[in-house]
Amino acid sequence: MAITVHLASYLRPFAGERGEIVIEKAGNVRDLLAQLPAGVRDRVLDGAGAVRQHVNVFVNQTHAKDLGGLEAKLVAGDHVHLLPAVSGG
Repeated sequence: MAITVHLASYLRPFAGERGEIVIEKAGNVRDLLAQLPAGVRDRVLDGAGAVRQHVNVFVNQTHAKDLGGLEAKLVAGDHVHLLPAVSGG
């Protein structure tokens, strides 16, 4: 069983309009992000390889920051969600 990455609509043009990408195997979030199409990866990670300030990464229903950030472990069947931060006043 693989890991499913769910893409927010703003990322879909960089993934051939797909809303989901299936990754066969990744030990952690960093490994998973490295396997995404370059256009998606470049919008999720900054030049230093950190998750951009206005991007949220969730593993299943938990923010990846609460699981160890890019080192958060992944197992088969996990769902990773890449979402923009929401702010306002």
